[in-house]
Amino acid sequence: MERILAAGANLTVFFYNPNIHPRREYELRKQENIAFAEKLSVPFIDADYDTDNWFSRVRGLEWEPERGVRCSVCFDLRFERTALYAVEYGFRVFTSSLGISRWKDFEQVTGAGVRAASRYPGLLYWTYNWRKLGGSERMIAISREEGFYQQEYCGCLYSLRDANRWRTSRGRPKIELGKKFYGNAASETSPSSPLPEPEPAPHRGPSPTPRARTL
Repeated sequence: MERILAAGANLTVFFYNPNIHPRREYELRKQENIAFAEKLSVPFIDADYDTDNWFSRVRGLEWEPERGVRCSVCFDLRFERTALYAVEYGFRVFTSSLGISRWKDFEQVTGAGVRAASRYPGLLYWTYNWRKLGGSERMIAISREEGFYQQEYCGCLYSLRDANRWRTSRGRPKIELGKKFYGNAASETSPSSPLPEPEPAPHRGPSPTPRARTL
């Protein structure tokens, strides 16, 4: 958000994450987004938590590994909804914080964003790599300064399942939801923690026009 605001864009946060499981994890992540958006005086749009739609879209992909086909389908669903909102409310550009996540493949995220934008003439997905130019380091610094919740899995039921299976196989305790926060000395994980091993199956884009509305 800092970089987008510094670029002179008129920013709005659109929170649509029906993949996050369970509900209390969803609410915790959402409330932290709301609080930070309010701190920066950025409008926040709370979209539907339509988990039934998400589970319907990923049916049959329950055993796909992290960064596999299920993730692409998940991104498509969320970006399609974001793109629709952008068009309905006059935004010309949208982007996503997903690209900076250690859990995700940047090109996979970008591809989904570009696909969603291509459905509507004149709409652009901003493909900037937020990890570059110190972006990842700045994300960690802000997280510590703000005492943000330290997420230990991507968000969905299946990523939680696989993360816990990976931890159990190595003698580590299962994830305790809502427990770990950045800046907490007792925290046992860090942004460099490895991803769970896959479970076996049963263009750099344009910068936004100054003062463009960015979602």
